Amino acid sequence: MSLATESPSPSSPSSSSGSDDFAALLDAELELTSAADSASAGDPSAATDDDEEGGDEEEEEEDVVVVVEQEDAIVEQSSTKRRRVEDQHRHQAVVMKSDEDTVGSSEDVKIDECPPHPGFFGGLCYRCGKRQDEEDVPGVAFGYIHKGLRLGTTEIDRLRGADLKNLLRERKLVLILDLDHTLINSTKLFDLSAAENELGIQSAAKEVVPDRSLFTLETMQMLTKLRPFVRRFLKEASDMFEMYIYTMGDKAYAIEIAKLLDPDNVYFGSKVISNSDCTQRHQKGLDVVLGDESVAVILDDTEYVWQKHKENLILMERYHYFASSCRQFGFGARSLSETMQDERENDGALATILDVLERIHTIFFDPVIKRVRQEVLQGCKLVFTRVFPLHQRPQDQMLWKMAEQLGAVCCTDVDSTVTHVVALDLGTEKARWAVSNKKFLVHPRWIEAANFRWQRQQEEDFPVARPKEKGKENAADAPISKENGDKNAADAANAKKGNENVADAEEGSKENADDAANAEKSKYDGAASGATGS
Repeated sequence: MSLATESPSPSSPSSSSGSDDFAALLDAELELTSAADSASAGDPSAATDDDEEGGDEEEEEEDVVVVVEQEDAIVEQSSTKRRRVEDQHRHQAVVMKSDEDTVGSSEDVKIDECPPHPGFFGGLCYRCGKRQDEEDVPGVAFGYIHKGLRLGTTEIDRLRGADLKNLLRERKLVLILDLDHTLINSTKLFDLSAAENELGIQSAAKEVVPDRSLFTLETMQMLTKLRPFVRRFLKEASDMFEMYIYTMGDKAYAIEIAKLLDPDNVYFGSKVISNSDCTQRHQKGLDVVLGDESVAVILDDTEYVWQKHKENLILMERYHYFASSCRQFGFGARSLSETMQDERENDGALATILDVLERIHTIFFDPVIKRVRQEVLQGCKLVFTRVFPLHQRPQDQMLWKMAEQLGAVCCTDVDSTVTHVVALDLGTEKARWAVSNKKFLVHPRWIEAANFRWQRQQEEDFPVARPKEKGKENAADAPISKENGDKNAADAANAKKGNENVADAEEGSKENADDAANAEKSKYDGAASGATGS
């Protein structure tokens, strides 16, 4: 996080104090240092010229003069610095006084004064220009942001508050990342095992291939292996978190590893914290992080270095790639490098932790989404009439639940506290009550529109159909109903006639069957009589 960008604009009357014009004062301090260096660099040459012209006695005298002039130049520059700051405050006071006269009130306008000092840069307060001494309020050094920068507790709290607002606006949290055994694994060249040397691991580290993960740090005589999935991890995590590197390694080492992990400098910027930035020996702390502790998540393979922040810690499974790492932690098995294997990308430690971070991010911001949604219809009390099916609980209906999620209070009976009646037509008693009592009468689409747009909609844009329009619809439906009735009557008559025909057919069939039986009987009787006669 840039201190300059977080400071309010000095052009604003409400934020025109010297402490807020941090970037300008840093420039002034750099100019002071540069001028002093130039003076000290220029005088010896003058002394050399004089030395060529004069003798030994003149040379000695000139040296004394030069030293005095150098000291006077530095004192003069320091005095100039103080005058510039004082002039700036006088100018700001004039501007603020002018604004005060315009507004007509001086109670809301105030110039910040020291002490307390907001912070120091190069040993000077960047508000008043006073030198830092033992009586000044203690603070925390932020050398990883700017060399020689030290901030007071009040200024740290202000910056963290501003940073927190920006993070929540961007839906981001703070992620603190350890390096060794978390994102990478490194080894000294002289610690390589015989097996690693036989496999040519040093030669492999020097090969320039796309998406490589093995590197040589020539100046440090080291090899570094990036943990599988680390590049995708950083890319996706950067959408959810503002990220810091925090290592117990040296500053130079931390910066070199940051270049490997973030070659385009898009993830970390100056947020690379090393052992020289720690305020307690062998301990890491969030006191040197300009991010609020309430939104900080820590990824580290070592728990004991975070004694004060264990609740923020996610303990990582250690990444042991090189043989020296396995030996350091007492593992007798062959290392990943010796077996020419590695963690899997898709289900390795970093991929698993990324899923955890996504859940943390979602859980953290879900209540925020819920609160924002509940503000849409906050203060509205709704009654529904003939909107839901009969014999079903209205509390179980989707529209009822939607209204409650938007912050409305839903009920079944009307009273003086009801603000809206939701109806499909004006023909209900509750709808007429809304009209007579000057309550809002809206169509159910009013709730749906508010849900889609996350904003309460104008009630007049969602009117309910009037009775005459409903009567016209009923009148238009009447001929159709009559036609359908006549058709149904005709169908019923035809059906009845069909049933009679079926009955006649059945009766005729029965009579035919009886005649056939009688004929058969007569034939049998005749045959029997003939047989008796013969």
